[in-house]
Amino acid sequence: MKREAKSKGGRTPRTASRQTAGVPVVRIQTGVRMEKRMMLVLKALAGSLDLSFGDLLEGIVLHAFEGKPPFGPETLAKINALKDVYGLQLSAADSHRLTEAPRRAEE
Repeated sequence: MKREAKSKGGRTPRTASRQTAGVPVVRIQTGVRMEKRMMLVLKALAGSLDLSFGDLLEGIVLHAFEGKPPFGPETLAKINALKDVYGLQLSAADSHRLTEAPRRAEE
């Protein structure tokens, strides 16, 4: 059985993924609003996994659509560390209950 090459961080390089088989898609630019600390965690996670932010979100959504967890234990540990770094304390229980904080007046 042939083993896949691993990058420095022990991850399989993106070139070894199904994505390189070339599944043609049409992508659009979107202006999604998201909680600030959540965005910071996701961007940092994407960078640490050598993915674009869009690729990370597409992967999360595709896994969710199939009822599959998008992350393994190692990545979840990385997410928890990033949540601590950026002060993100929200959980799934907070989903659909988030409201906009009042904007502070410019000083």
